Amino acid sequence: MAVLTPVTPTSRPAQASLTVLAVAAGIAMLYFGRVLLITLVISIIFAFLLEPLVQAVMRLKLPRGVASFVVCSVGLLALYFAGLGLYAQIRSLTQDLPAYSDRVNELVDGAAARFDDFEKSTYQTLVPKRFQQHEPAPIEPPAAAAKKRRKQDPPPVLPVPAIQEVRVRPEPTPLVTYLYETLRSFYDVLLMASFVPFLVYFMLSWRDHLRRSYLSMFEGAQRQVAHRTWAGVAEIARAYVLGNFVLGLMVSVASAIFFFSIKLPYWPLVGPLSGFLSLAPYIGLPLALIPPLIAALPVYRDPGMYLVIGTTTAVIHLLALNLLYPKIVGARVHLNPLIVTIALMFWGTLWGGIGLLLAIPLTAAGKAICDNIEGL
Repeated sequence: MAVLTPVTPTSRPAQASLTVLAVAAGIAMLYFGRVLLITLVISIIFAFLLEPLVQAVMRLKLPRGVASFVVCSVGLLALYFAGLGLYAQIRSLTQDLPAYSDRVNELVDGAAARFDDFEKSTYQTLVPKRFQQHEPAPIEPPAAAAKKRRKQDPPPVLPVPAIQEVRVRPEPTPLVTYLYETLRSFYDVLLMASFVPFLVYFMLSWRDHLRRSYLSMFEGAQRQVAHRTWAGVAEIARAYVLGNFVLGLMVSVASAIFFFSIKLPYWPLVGPLSGFLSLAPYIGLPLALIPPLIAALPVYRDPGMYLVIGTTTAVIHLLALNLLYPKIVGARVHLNPLIVTIALMFWGTLWGGIGLLLAIPLTAAGKAICDNIEGL
């Protein structure tokens, strides 16, 4: 007769340990492979975003490869003209930097003068007048007195050593050194960024093949779940990126019209910059205020104009955030504010500033996956 021995539940702690190790390995992979992964994520987002345009061009009886090439070329051309306009504005701005520098120095000198007046008035208010009029002369420290005596004594005459010819290697100019250090620090980023257009083109042109290969890894009901997951991630990414772009464009147009009406310098640059900076989570309003306030420095002397600029920019930002954002973006991307905050902290810690921009699309994509998998 066989005796059944009880089985001790040793597999559960082992499974928990493996889970912890897997999570740690995943976080390490996200951190050390961040340049590669960021490039892939950005390429995938652009591919999802441009897919409807490819479908529209294919209706002209063009193959997918040709349609993908046309869409990518038009996108690169639009980026080129946008960069050209940005370069023209920045070049014009650099010519006016002396005016901005003088204005900043004037503000700093005025603030320092007001601080000195405040300090003097506070001293006169708090310190009695009899102590103000009969202040003892400051006692000179011994070290300062000895230094003064050394200055009065003639310096000793030292023998002059023989001058030897030394060939000094000329140092590079500061501009060349600065450009070299900057390019060296951003070499990996620039290298990976150059692959984004090619990755987007190949993802668009081979979209059907990639989709079939992805679905072939599943069978039966799991294939339907994988299909819904693919479509859900694509829809979420497209809705978030396109919705934010449309919202930023609307805020930029409204801001540019207002800046043009008050004759703010460089309003074609300041308007879009303020509009798209306002989309940053939590800190969008302070960031949106910085460009117009800086642009107004050499023009307006009245503090009331700065109040008008700040108030109008804040009103545009709040209206867009509370009225337009829920209809354009929030209707398709439902995320818990606590989860959004944790995601911003997590991806910002791992990937820096670009992680803050990609935190919400990645979290929304994870939510789409969980929505289509019953176990999650």
